[in-house]
Amino acid sequence: MLTGKKILLAITGGIAAYKMPELVRRLKEQGAEVKVVMTNHATHFITPLTLQAVSGEPVGLEVVDPAQEASMGHIAYAKWPDLVLMAPATANSIAKFTHGLADELVSTLMLATAAPIAIAPAMNQQMYQAAATQANLSQLKQRQVHIWGPAQGEQACGDVGPGRMLEPAQLLTHIKEFFAPKAPALLKDVNVMITAGPTREAIDPVRYISNHSSGKMGFALAAAAEQLGAKVTVVSGPVNLTTPAGVNKVAVNTAQQMLDATLNQVASCDIFIACAAVADYRVADVAEQKIKKTDNSDEMQLRLVKNPDIVATIAGLANKPFTVGFAAETQDVAHYAQDKMARKNLDMIAANDVSKPEQGFNSEQNALSVFWPTGHQQLDLADKSELAQQLMALIAKQYAAQ
Repeated sequence: MLTGKKILLAITGGIAAYKMPELVRRLKEQGAEVKVVMTNHATHFITPLTLQAVSGEPVGLEVVDPAQEASMGHIAYAKWPDLVLMAPATANSIAKFTHGLADELVSTLMLATAAPIAIAPAMNQQMYQAAATQANLSQLKQRQVHIWGPAQGEQACGDVGPGRMLEPAQLLTHIKEFFAPKAPALLKDVNVMITAGPTREAIDPVRYISNHSSGKMGFALAAAAEQLGAKVTVVSGPVNLTTPAGVNKVAVNTAQQMLDATLNQVASCDIFIACAAVADYRVADVAEQKIKKTDNSDEMQLRLVKNPDIVATIAGLANKPFTVGFAAETQDVAHYAQDKMARKNLDMIAANDVSKPEQGFNSEQNALSVFWPTGHQQLDLADKSELAQQLMALIAKQYAAQ
């Protein structure tokens, strides 16, 4: 909960500004006090009246505000919050903040506040990847500004790539993590490797076999392990997620690539967590050209062969790391999970029931049944970031006890 926390939301002129009432609503549900300031450009995308209605507070628009004591609105706003979040943070607003320009309320209070500052970048993918923008973000990181996002995906302009602002639910998670009590460094200097997301097995140059895994749980585990002091590498299939701060990401596509990447680094790994949804089979003969649909047949047959079993390979090494597996089941969850743990020589296994629509693949929530050779524990339905923190604490405990 965020009860009593004072959050100042600085909205700049990007299309993602339309999502801000949802963030304000979610913050207030958590008990936070929320005030909003806007640039003039932001008012073209969302009205101040809308944000006043959801926040219950007047919206700041001008540096000189007669409603504020001594007409110093920017100083009053700057002194008030426990956290300032600029969202969406456009390329222009980021550049102004980086170089100390102060020509309207938002840019002025960003200089005037002593509160911690976070920004949520939102812009066209080419603007985000431009050298100037990357240099500005690098400078802000050096100044301990928190940079949340961006995500990758389809953009309002039709482009696809990095630059989408994180969704309100994701920003809420970052804010809650910011205010959460700092976790003890249970995994200080421990090397943790996590596999995440789906794999893609090519059929031909334009088609592939995959699954519904979003990678959210694996990335949440990576963030939780990093918060516990671990040195974290996430080996990820194709996902549209931002890599957590302080985490090293190795991007792969196929199961074989994922196995190769894990074996390449496993010698220095203390804990291995196999969270990826790896395709069990791949196409035996991948077509070099696109397979054409024919008029004389309504069927197409593909011969599939087994993919390597990544978690079993790692668990079978002579000097194996502490190995944690995952099991996505639709029935008899406990039976199948414990059987898998025994067959594959795992130290722990976390199982979830993906038949339930409110949890699992592509959901923001999950629940887990966690087993180890001498015990088990149920982790009830929760946000994946919260659940990941609980699971990592349990893994750290069992790792220390081995």
